[in-house]
Amino acid sequence: MPLSEFTLIQRFFTQQRVTNPSTRLGIGDDCALLSIPDGYELAVTTDTMVENVHFFAGTDPELLGHKLLAVNLSDLAAMGAKPVSVTLALTLPSVDENWLTAFAKGFLNLAERYSVDLIGGDTTSGPLTLTVQALGLVPKGRGLRRSAARPGDLIYMTGYLGDAGLGLKINQGYVCTDPEAALTRFNRPEPQIEAGQGLLGIANACIDLSDGLAGDLGHILEQSHVGACLDWDALPLSKAVQAYINDTGDWSMPLTAGDDYELCFTVSPERAGQLTIAATKIGIIESQPGLRLNKSGHIQPLEVKGFEHFS
Repeated sequence: MPLSEFTLIQRFFTQQRVTNPSTRLGIGDDCALLSIPDGYELAVTTDTMVENVHFFAGTDPELLGHKLLAVNLSDLAAMGAKPVSVTLALTLPSVDENWLTAFAKGFLNLAERYSVDLIGGDTTSGPLTLTVQALGLVPKGRGLRRSAARPGDLIYMTGYLGDAGLGLKINQGYVCTDPEAALTRFNRPEPQIEAGQGLLGIANACIDLSDGLAGDLGHILEQSHVGACLDWDALPLSKAVQAYINDTGDWSMPLTAGDDYELCFTVSPERAGQLTIAATKIGIIESQPGLRLNKSGHIQPLEVKGFEHFS
């Protein structure tokens, strides 16, 4: 007998015990109830992933469950927020119990790592579409924004650049001698939750790298009404990405490829010494509008454009 909507939710998405102290009421009623501690604000973000747009048909559902939650937690990390809870809306072409078991495992295992409660959502039939709304807490008035970069700020990023983009190239047929790390970065991104919280009171502006460094940094520049110059020689590129560039000549890939889900942020020189997280200085904020790249002493303009739907 086919599973009903409510049986599906009960079987696959209520294994979790309510763990976050802000969750007053989780799955099972018309709404969830959350408490917001004094001195905090609620940070809210929503992301949708559509088959054959954001992920390949046939993607391992456990990896997909992990990635769906990770990309939403990454948005909270960019604000310096501590994750609290999420809602999940699934549009499914059919009810495949093996697929749902694996998907729920990937999703809930990551949720458990960060004490994130799944507090509600919806299921319906249609083309495979996955939507998460994530909620987090940030100290009142201290949330990191895109609009606070200032001329003279140093630009930093966590982790490595372009590995997820290389993972996409491998999925599209590029032959890499050591593909495992790049494919892991593409399939199982890690949200930089602790790093985001560690930037509170230190960083001026911050964004997560979902659509490519050039495009995402461009959002900071636009909203802060500033420009920037990146230092090519300082970019943190793995050996695999460097090998890809040497092999193909496609040096722009790490600047424009998405899915890294690292944090890019700006810090005044006076506060740079207060950084306690691992990060690489990759450029400087300037008053002149636009994004530029210093590539071995030659400064050239960069198009500040990442992935866009409907373009």
